[in-house]
Amino acid sequence: MCLRYTNNMKNISRSFGEKRAASGCLFGLALGDALAAPVEFIRDTRHIVAVYGPSGPAAPEGNPALVTDDTQMALAVGEALVTTQPPFTAAALEGPLREAFVAWLIHPDNNRAPGNTCLMACRNLQRGQVWQQATVPGSKGCGANMRVAPVGLLPRTDPETRAGIAQFQAALTHGHPTALAASDLTAFAITDLARGDEPAAALPSRLRAYAESQREIYREEWLGSLWQRPGLTSPRDFIARGWEECLETLDRLDAALSHPDRDTDPCLATGEGWIAEEAFATGLLCFLLYPDDPVAALRHATVTSGDSDSIACLAGAFAGAHHGVSAWPEEWCERIEYRERLAALGTHWDGGLG
Repeated sequence: MCLRYTNNMKNISRSFGEKRAASGCLFGLALGDALAAPVEFIRDTRHIVAVYGPSGPAAPEGNPALVTDDTQMALAVGEALVTTQPPFTAAALEGPLREAFVAWLIHPDNNRAPGNTCLMACRNLQRGQVWQQATVPGSKGCGANMRVAPVGLLPRTDPETRAGIAQFQAALTHGHPTALAASDLTAFAITDLARGDEPAAALPSRLRAYAESQREIYREEWLGSLWQRPGLTSPRDFIARGWEECLETLDRLDAALSHPDRDTDPCLATGEGWIAEEAFATGLLCFLLYPDDPVAALRHATVTSGDSDSIACLAGAFAGAHHGVSAWPEEWCERIEYRERLAALGTHWDGGLG
């Protein structure tokens, strides 16, 4: 399957005012990434405020507004999905994902401070290693789930398949059980918000119920022997650790939302986002602090002392899935790097999430 890029930006422009959740999610991810890229490695929020003001950068910089490896890898996942003929299985997806990740690895634009885990695992994949050996088994870095949003946008995909794909794409590079669970949880949240059947404010309770239901489910048809580690006696022991850490992070999210504070660095409540479960929770916190003001949610995500671009790209994905493409200033969307590829994926999936 080949995506058509011609005139997709015109289609996006004509669609403002409609929801178009897939386009909203993908553009939100990229815009959050670009908006926060200049502050990614500034650890002191006082410095960010001194330069950009208390609300963070007012708009993405440049034309095009450059993104980081977060958006590049999300596009790699999304484009691998649309070139794979359903039904989705590990055997069907491994080749397209491997090819997409290696293409990202060797591309000259892969110069945006990519994570060491992704680089190491993708080099192993490039050498042809079996993926269970190529992955970095102890890593639960946010690279596992900053790229998973396209999985949550797949139309007419049953929950078991969505969970399997979300965990599998993470496992190719990040072998820690929490990386798998956090990616699964992120994809669940994207699907939930894109469908819009329930209020966003109640999303944390739905996430908790989902996490509780999954805590002992090891998806062997997707993960194979990945669970086999010294000291572990069963696949259930392996995956339960990941879900337990995600549930602990949801506890922190609930505590933060019980006393909403828009004036404090959200990383202090739910973590700095360098690891998968914290990137998920802090990105979601930024969105839920401004559930009806997507741009403010993105800007708030930039005034953070942690992995600001990953936090902001997840906040943008959540807000865009919930509000649709009209959440974002059209001028921002026209300037964002990779806009044609984002538009092609969004158009491909819009309307199919019911």
